[in-house]
Amino acid sequence: MESLLVLINIILAIVLIIVILLQRSEGGALGLGVSQDNFTSARTVGTFLTKFTSIIAALFIICSIAIVAISRDELRETQSVLEKEEEQNPNLPQIPQSK
Repeated sequence: MESLLVLINIILAIVLIIVILLQRSEGGALGLGVSQDNFTSARTVGTFLTKFTSIIAALFIICSIAIVAISRDELRETQSVLEKEEEQNPNLPQIPQSK
């Protein structure tokens, strides 16, 4: 389940980057390059891209939170690296206890 969410999160990140780059910037450098003659259609495209960007961003954040929640549940069941190593090799030198 976690690997599926990570894959979805990567796809959402790529789509989010593409949609942000398609938006018209203030300087018009990476925008759609629409002239003032086509201002009304540029505005409708701009509002669509803005709404689409906010939806994709919200899905990205929700997916990221879900990944953290799933990972956190798995981390509670595991031990530290030192405890795992001691169980596998009991002949290792012991770590001095702190006072």
